[in-house]
Amino acid sequence: MDSENEVRGDGLASAAITTTIIKDSKQKKLDDWLPITASRNAKWWYSAFHNLTAMVGAGILSLPYAMSHMGWGVGVTVMILSWIITLYTLWQMVEMHEMVPGGKRNDRYHELGQKAFGEKLGLWIVVPQQLLVEVGTCIVYMVTGGNSLKKVYETFCPDCKQIRTTYWIMVFASVNFVLAQIPNFNSISAISAGAAVMSLSYSTIAWAASIKKGISKDIDYTVKMKSTSDGVFNFLSALGDVAFAYAGHNVVLEIQATMPSTAEKPSKIPMWRGCVLAYIGVALCYFPVAFIGYYMFGNSLDDNILITLQRPPWLIGIANLFVVIHVVGGYQVFAMPVFDMIETFLVTRLNFSPSTTLRFITRFLYVGITMFIGICVPFFGSLLGFLGGFAFAPTSYYASRICYYYLIF
Repeated sequence: MDSENEVRGDGLASAAITTTIIKDSKQKKLDDWLPITASRNAKWWYSAFHNLTAMVGAGILSLPYAMSHMGWGVGVTVMILSWIITLYTLWQMVEMHEMVPGGKRNDRYHELGQKAFGEKLGLWIVVPQQLLVEVGTCIVYMVTGGNSLKKVYETFCPDCKQIRTTYWIMVFASVNFVLAQIPNFNSISAISAGAAVMSLSYSTIAWAASIKKGISKDIDYTVKMKSTSDGVFNFLSALGDVAFAYAGHNVVLEIQATMPSTAEKPSKIPMWRGCVLAYIGVALCYFPVAFIGYYMFGNSLDDNILITLQRPPWLIGIANLFVVIHVVGGYQVFAMPVFDMIETFLVTRLNFSPSTTLRFITRFLYVGITMFIGICVPFFGSLLGFLGGFAFAPTSYYASRICYYYLIF
């Protein structure tokens, strides 16, 4: 009898081990296919490229306008504090990616949320906000890319037939239809590097051209408002614009997931080195554009400093072309985690097989949907202040601090 029980126990143990092996095998196959975990051989400078591309978006061109609604004292304080606070929260996220060197990695933002708040609650806290940020940014980049292409066309061919913005958004989307088929995060490193260089280039053009143009006549630095309620709304919108400018936290764990990690050489070391370099780049982009732009034009700024500048036309045209190249890379960086979520859901919940066909259809539809929304809501960028308060600020400024508190203390 005892021997029968022992045999039965050995059989159950063997079955459990076999089941575990099969599950592990399926999970490894899935990880090798998903865009975030398919390749883990990134270098530290990949982190710098990706973070700079994610952080320095087209929203930088609205920072002088945001300054005009906050004034010198509050504006400078908000800009500097935002840089310091988000650098600190970025460090926290890098540390939390791998709580024990060589141990389990939190490869995605929602995995960190699940570890801190539980399986279900963590998903509900993180995923809606992360999707709002990433999908919202992709839509904004669709509109921005289309508008910038239109400005390039009108600058270099002023006598040519006018083409509606809708068609320019479709042209921009056509590039992303192709690039979206790149299989994983590491594969877009060259695109991300080019986008990072473009962000440094057009931000330099923005502040250098402002200096060249000189201080406006009748310069006025008073906060512009029609009424108290209008002033409050514009101030809150300006805070949202600043929050949008620091949206890169939403992809930082996914970027770190592409790096190799061992107990002796954890991923946080090269990742943090890249983050520091990226944040130096952020400071070199944000502060000169925001402060010099506001100093030169005061409260007469448009919501895009390139519109305020206008001249010389060829330089503004080149700057808009740089914006286009940058938002192409930025779109891919923010879309990769969304692709990862969708493809994970389709395979694990709906039992689709990982395949090139599934990847093609999923990504083609995603780019098409963001293009459609961008065409239908071309003023989507105007909602950034509103979106910034709901999702950009929590995910960049304090969600990571709450997670850090739960996990460390």
